[in-house]
Amino acid sequence: MKILIREIDHVVIRTIDVDTLTRFYCDVLSCTVEKEQRDLGLIQLRAGRSLIDLLQVGGKLDRAESGPPGAGRNMDHLCLRIDGFDRDALAAHLRANGVRIGETAERYGADGYGPSLYLFDPEDNMIELKGDPRASAS
Repeated sequence: MKILIREIDHVVIRTIDVDTLTRFYCDVLSCTVEKEQRDLGLIQLRAGRSLIDLLQVGGKLDRAESGPPGAGRNMDHLCLRIDGFDRDALAAHLRANGVRIGETAERYGADGYGPSLYLFDPEDNMIELKGDPRASAS
């Protein structure tokens, strides 16, 4: 049997403040709330065709053995493929929202080399915004 992976379905980010991260991903990165299960400590956000699950540390679904976020990262970064990559406009938008920005470069991704910008959410998780490989990094 050969397993054929099509795309990322979802990423789970453990958080100490689910409301702050929900606002960040919705207000800054334009995700939308797909499903809220606060009794479980879970908010699921729509990010294009994928989901970002925000899991409250200490909630019903959290595993105590995972430890506190940041102490032992269980994710290096989340890469979100975006349309209309405009480095200057993205940087201006992120700065206006008080977001810490990393470097912009041409990086390799699922469809080849293309423009990419790193940024950090309020709990210091690294996010990569990746443009179309045929787009200019300008």
